[in-house]
Amino acid sequence: MNRLVLSALTLAIAATPALAISRYNTTQMQCAAIQSKLAREGAAILRYPSKNVAGLTRYDRYVRDSGYCDYPREYAKRVTVPARDTSACPVRLCKERQRLFRFPFNRDN
Repeated sequence: MNRLVLSALTLAIAATPALAISRYNTTQMQCAAIQSKLAREGAAILRYPSKNVAGLTRYDRYVRDSGYCDYPREYAKRVTVPARDTSACPVRLCKERQRLFRFPFNRDN
């Protein structure tokens, strides 16, 4: 019986698709290609050189829309990244929502 359960569990794990996220260097891609990848995949890690610090690579997780963010805490904000054909390719990045009111005590209890 244990062998059967172990075999079934092994097959179930092997059949589950990998939840890997793609990584792209934006300066090697056209802006339309970056936007197309995000539209198709939903989310990806985009890497690009820092404007302010020479030799530093910036990266973050960019998304298609707010559905790929941690709702209700985050939303998809429009930002830009450098691409091969433009210095400001519009994409979306999950950002934390600003609270209108802050309570001086913990309301979760």
